Amino acid sequence: MSIERLTGSRIREKRLDLGLRQAAVAEAVGISASYLNLIEHNRRRIGGKLLADIARKLGVETSQLTADADGDLLDQIRAAAGAFGTKSEVDRAEELSARFPGWSKLIAAQANRLAMLEERVQALTDRMSYDPQLAMSLNEVVSAATSIRSSASILVGQEDLDADWQRRFHENIHADSLRLGAGSEALISYLDAPDADVAVVQSPQEEIETFLATSSFHYPQLEKARGDVDAFVAGVNLSPPASALLRMIARIYQSDAVAMPRRQFAQAAQDCAYDPAALSQAFAVDFAAVLRRFATLSPSEGHPQTGLAVVDASGSVTFLKTMPGFRLPRFGGACPLWPIFSAFSRPTQPIMADIVMPGTDQTGLRCYAVADAIERPGFDRPPALRSTMLVLPDLPADSRNVIPVGVSCRICPRARCNSRREPAMDGVTLDTSL
Repeated sequence: MSIERLTGSRIREKRLDLGLRQAAVAEAVGISASYLNLIEHNRRRIGGKLLADIARKLGVETSQLTADADGDLLDQIRAAAGAFGTKSEVDRAEELSARFPGWSKLIAAQANRLAMLEERVQALTDRMSYDPQLAMSLNEVVSAATSIRSSASILVGQEDLDADWQRRFHENIHADSLRLGAGSEALISYLDAPDADVAVVQSPQEEIETFLATSSFHYPQLEKARGDVDAFVAGVNLSPPASALLRMIARIYQSDAVAMPRRQFAQAAQDCAYDPAALSQAFAVDFAAVLRRFATLSPSEGHPQTGLAVVDASGSVTFLKTMPGFRLPRFGGACPLWPIFSAFSRPTQPIMADIVMPGTDQTGLRCYAVADAIERPGFDRPPALRSTMLVLPDLPADSRNVIPVGVSCRICPRARCNSRREPAMDGVTLDTSL
């Protein structure tokens, strides 16, 4: 809906706020009540003297009836509609923002809050599953509790213990209780640590991805062959291991940029409806390079939002660009139905698959994946493979054979799944009949 057509809705809202009848306003400005009704329902355009007369009658400035809604708020409302269901009336977001700005802000705030909580839950799930510091803290708590239980059971079950043995077990229980208290406090402090503290224990990959995300995975200084990779890495405050990984990523980025210049690639991507296979042929580059290059296109320039993942043959994520509805556990444990893992069974063969995530909104994604060798093959030596996957939002209308996937078995609600390896934390059990 255009901004001009929103003017009628604003006129109607202001008239109702003032308690004026439609006929009275129409008579004051010299038009019929039926014509004003058409204007208020956005069925007639309005401007010039008539708009000025109506604004004067309503006691407002003309700009208050024609001003555009807040652009950031509109973007947030549209993003919320896309993230939480396809049945929302996205085409009426401007009208909603203009007529009900307060409710619109509430919708945007709740959508942002939900997205933040989902990210937090996933981050905590990853920490519970794979964080060595957390594993050590949990082991300390469990060990102390087990020791206390063992000593207590002996004291309760043996009535003929002499005083010396009783004293010894009491001392053991006291020492273990102190250890349990200290371990519990350390565990609570770690879990409740703010994001600034959690960042201290980030892995090198997480350090890099946090840095890259600040510039939408696009760096102009690496777009040319003569760009200084070492100077680029030196200008970033990362740990030595993260800097070494960033140098490798920067060189791959620069190689992709030289083979597929940004302006030409962006235009070609639009011309071929973002088809990776067509782009691979057009620029004479491998499929994985095209998928990586996609991740540098910005939605602010009219391109679709993208997610990107790279995993090694063990299933560990070595690079990750997340997006709403898409995230993979970093150190294994991800749903094996993702195309990025299926690609390992067909090296060098590109895969296109449509998937749907669990949940009330049933988020749908289109995925492109390919597994390729990272070194030249040799006789009697298994190839070192990596798999790359590009994720695009929204399934095409003609999508068929959609694959139901999850994040990881620990939090997946799909009870009947041939690929489930362990029960979910919410009580979903393994179905051995499958």
